[in-house]
Amino acid sequence: MEFRDRWVEYIMGLQDSICSKLEQLDGKASFITDEWTREGGGGGKTRVIAGGRVFDKGGVNTSTVWGEVTDPMRRQLQIEGHKWFACGLSLVIHPLNPYVPTTHANWRYFELYDADGAVTDRWFGGGADLTPYYLFEEDARHFHETLRAAMQPFGTEWYPKYKKWCDEYFVNKHRGDEMRGIGGVFYDHRRPTEELTLESLFDFQRANGDSFLEAYVPIVQRNMNASYGVREIEWQEIRRGRYVEFNLIHDRGTLFGLKTNGRTESILMSLPPRARWNYAYEPASGSPEAELLDACRNPRSWLD
Repeated sequence: MEFRDRWVEYIMGLQDSICSKLEQLDGKASFITDEWTREGGGGGKTRVIAGGRVFDKGGVNTSTVWGEVTDPMRRQLQIEGHKWFACGLSLVIHPLNPYVPTTHANWRYFELYDADGAVTDRWFGGGADLTPYYLFEEDARHFHETLRAAMQPFGTEWYPKYKKWCDEYFVNKHRGDEMRGIGGVFYDHRRPTEELTLESLFDFQRANGDSFLEAYVPIVQRNMNASYGVREIEWQEIRRGRYVEFNLIHDRGTLFGLKTNGRTESILMSLPPRARWNYAYEPASGSPEAELLDACRNPRSWLD
């Protein structure tokens, strides 16, 4: 079996396990499955949940796509080659209760080929991050600690490096470097080296993917039955608006999908069902909403 086929097999299994656990947690809604093909090569499986007891809207998508390297890809993605292959899983979960955070994660693999079909470059990328509407430090510590524990066997340097990268990437720069959430880890272009072989990178990537449910599900369980009202919903929708801004303006995954003739419905699955833009809104000083906003404007080291 080719290396890339092993990766595809892992991603498909991960999609099944994540969807199964989230359905069990919701207890009402189920994922619908939409399998699609891409003009130019490949396809994917979009799985969407909506209107649940716990999850307002969410998607856990896989794609396995390929094609020729185009001029827009060379300019936008700064890659060179004749053909390309990409396979990954991308998820975004928007819970109903404002006290339960939104989460996003993805794990992907990319190959470039020359005109003879030989691999000329390959790399992994991925990460997971948390976007709460109300800040609970216990949740923040749990999420970050789980991600750190997944990376720790591969080197103590990776979590702090990729935590910092995440803090700097998921940022609405047009709003004064305001993060869309409280971060997690983010990495890209992890290539094999003599010290870190392709097999070791595969193990690293699987450890990260396999840690997602452990990182997120306990947070959902702690908060999904909390009482809330109009105030919390309005704040949730304002912060969801920031989420929309990042995904449509800054997110490289969204841009890559659109530049490579990706499937629009699957790409925009990440957007919440409802969002709000209140002109020049600032929460009251000392409020729980202001506390969350301060954490988004001033990245913290949650594990110190």
